[in-house]
Amino acid sequence: MPLIAITECHKIEDYKHAVAHANAEFRIVNHEMTAEEALDGVHGVLLTGGGDVDPAFYGEAPHPQLGAIDRARDEFEMAVTRAARQQRLPLLGICRGLQLLNVTCGGSLVQDIPSDLPNAERHRFTLPEFPSNHLAHDVWVEGDSLLARLMRDSLVDGDTLRVNSRHHQAVKAIAPGLTSVATAPDGVIEAIEDTSLPFCLAVQWHPENFQHTGEFRALFEGLVQAGGRR
Repeated sequence: MPLIAITECHKIEDYKHAVAHANAEFRIVNHEMTAEEALDGVHGVLLTGGGDVDPAFYGEAPHPQLGAIDRARDEFEMAVTRAARQQRLPLLGICRGLQLLNVTCGGSLVQDIPSDLPNAERHRFTLPEFPSNHLAHDVWVEGDSLLARLMRDSLVDGDTLRVNSRHHQAVKAIAPGLTSVATAPDGVIEAIEDTSLPFCLAVQWHPENFQHTGEFRALFEGLVQAGGRR
């Protein structure tokens, strides 16, 4: 059975269940480990959600609306991401995981969508006002992407997904080698891929919150199946 490394976060249970429902075992990894220890024997990597990435990593000063940062977590997950990519391990990033992948590869972030993109639609729908699986807005998916292939049975009109959303940051400059494969109607990037790797996909929403109902299970199954092919 494939073994997936899941980066530790405060809301880990849904990630664990999502991987288990996709028929894989998991290892929770954190900054008390080296990247080599974290990836030893694993078949794929899941970069989880959480706090903001330190903007120093993409050469910017902190925004007044910057949330809590954890530099030790950033450094560890960037090292894991670099090592996983070098080893061509399947990788799935979620929310912060998308942002971390982009920064690790040389991109930058919008530090606060409401401040920096005032014409953008709302992207943060959180408890207690909204449940974690609240379907907040559409995303438009590129037809020739890995994301489209994984989610083909769920796409409305061939190119649209309805997703939950609870982020205040987003991709600004996309990193070299990465490609935007989904956007919100306001243009905010909602998914990125590295097409040079067998499986390297990150999404801005939280598919793990649907682990009981299965709307996005195909993303985790895709990661696990890619890991099983190694």
